[in-house]
Amino acid sequence: PYTPAARKIKEENQAQWVSRDPEIKCYLPGVPRATYMPHPFQIFQSDKAFAIAYEFAGAYRNIYLKDPGPPQVDSWMGQSVGRWEGDTFVVDANGFIDQSWFDRAGNHHSDQLKVTERYTMTDPNHINYEATLEDKNVFTRPWKISMPLYRRVEPGARLGQFKCVEFVEELMYGHLRKEPVK
Repeated sequence: PYTPAARKIKEENQAQWVSRDPEIKCYLPGVPRATYMPHPFQIFQSDKAFAIAYEFAGAYRNIYLKDPGPPQVDSWMGQSVGRWEGDTFVVDANGFIDQSWFDRAGNHHSDQLKVTERYTMTDPNHINYEATLEDKNVFTRPWKISMPLYRRVEPGARLGQFKCVEFVEELMYGHLRKEPVK
């Protein structure tokens, strides 16, 4: 649900994603993109703390359980404050810079992005993830995404040390394209 001006930026981003996508340049992925990238992440939880470590680019989120007030500075991963609503962990995130994207299709946001995430365990190995995205500068209304998250159950599963090399995907596989990227 883009505004007309934001849709134009999205279309430009999509046409030039190889040179514009922040993920290809190894920048932190932002929220919610970090959660649905094809790289694992690990949730750390105690009664006083909650954090998520992502394999991609060493991204990390400290999810405050007590609101520390407005973010002191905007960042790639924003500031997150969580609370329990029954069996669902709800995270309100804001304080983002406007440079991350939601995906490789050029979907973007401004520094006014607010994300409300809901993590609900459906069984010991699955979490239902839902994110509501609001950004008055980019979208005409809030919108949602939802997907299952799967626990890695193989023995010894853990996060790897992900070394991101800028543009490696294009360098390694670009010659296999049917048409060159413009």
